[in-house]
Amino acid sequence: MRTLVLNAGYEPLAIVSFKRALVLVLNDKATVIERVEGEPVRAQHADYDRPAVILLTRYVRVPNGRRVPVSRRGVLRRDGHRCAYCGKAAATIDHVVPRSRGGRDAWENLVACCLRCNNAKGDRTPGEMRWELRVRPDRPHGMAWTVRGTEHAEPQWEPYLSLVA
Repeated sequence: MRTLVLNAGYEPLAIVSFKRALVLVLNDKATVIERVEGEPVRAQHADYDRPAVILLTRYVRVPNGRRVPVSRRGVLRRDGHRCAYCGKAAATIDHVVPRSRGGRDAWENLVACCLRCNNAKGDRTPGEMRWELRVRPDRPHGMAWTVRGTEHAEPQWEPYLSLVA
């Protein structure tokens, strides 16, 4: 079971395990906004509500809170699984500036690409191939990227996620 963490402005910050959420609540760093009914956490001397959504009352550092790491899955998701060169379904990623020419593994240099275009392009730049990019590669933005796991949201989270969208 996962728990949505909100800041004082009711903006989603992170998704944590219910154990981490319970520790934050017990240490008076957060309050429970939504509970999972019928599933209490049993301890030796007490029962606690299982938190579904918590609100931070004090500052808590969120590790890797706002940085979105580059990944193959992320590039394909950002580009909608469409080839940046021809627009067909993409299954691979391509370096706009090839790695052999100093291209980095960065959001701004990676695009989704179909296998046919990837093989045709090889170790060249789109300019050398006289190809144009259909999309401009850029770092992804938005709450769905900074708070990982919102694509598989729990029902109790919906009112809080819709405030930001």
